[in-house]
Amino acid sequence: MPARRKRNNAPPTVVAPAARVRSLAELREFQRTFQRGVVRPLDRDFRSQRTWIDGRPTAEFAASFIKPGPQLAPAERLEIYNRVYWFRLLDSFYEDTPLLRAALGERKFDALARAYLEKFPSTSFTLRNLCERLPLFLRREPRWAEPHAALARDLARFEWAQTVAFDGEELPAITPEEIAAVPPSRLRLALQPYVTLLDLAYPVDHYALAVRDRESLRNAASHVTTHGPSRAKVRPVPRPKPARVRLAVHRVNHRLYYKRLELPAFRILSALQAGQPLARAVLAGGRGVTPEAVQNWFAEWMALGWLCRRV
Repeated sequence: MPARRKRNNAPPTVVAPAARVRSLAELREFQRTFQRGVVRPLDRDFRSQRTWIDGRPTAEFAASFIKPGPQLAPAERLEIYNRVYWFRLLDSFYEDTPLLRAALGERKFDALARAYLEKFPSTSFTLRNLCERLPLFLRREPRWAEPHAALARDLARFEWAQTVAFDGEELPAITPEEIAAVPPSRLRLALQPYVTLLDLAYPVDHYALAVRDRESLRNAASHVTTHGPSRAKVRPVPRPKPARVRLAVHRVNHRLYYKRLELPAFRILSALQAGQPLARAVLAGGRGVTPEAVQNWFAEWMALGWLCRRV
């Protein structure tokens, strides 16, 4: 079920247990009440909070709309759903942000995950969108990633861009004939919705490869039988040092890729993405950009299918 919360702090109306639901409105209110109990954040021990939002014991709240079972009290029955829901959210967050986890370490990453999910709970029918607002959260509350907040923001943007590239919409690619049919001063192109342009302060692409290689070594080591008293540990990947990079995160034949871009090429693509006409977008590349370079870039972008008509 989608995880939704009311934005006010007024205590919710609670429907008492009944043998039969007497109206559609009563059914909806019962569902909302149950949902509030399921999606409420867990405590530090990953258990349901013992006090409800209006100050009552959670056991009293649960008993107001859940019957006891043969072996479990109403609060215990509710807690099963509450914990499963949050464990699934945390699992999904962990799966979608392996680079951020590697950079921050387990303890700091765990605290960040819980703080983010409490601030931005799931509001979608799919967990695909769970980390969409993570870059915004890290920009607003950098303390959760200090002293590596800038790196964490770059990693969050990079990992979300990969989610977009994986299943973002794909529009018909524009053809050379279509481009030739419209004057450059009037032609407005767009980038495929699954392509994300990133101007980053850290070389996260190289870091991603290093983390992937480290995980491959870790997985290989876990399947090796050793006869000695200890096993060689796989060392953590050093965090990257600051270095400006510009990337395009995209897909080809259902596989994810990220490509470094020269600054003039990045500027041209950014101008196209912003809706600038083709002629003006090319000028955004700056002085010193040769027609041959522009021609080669556009040939490559069209071969990759990045360019489409602006809708």
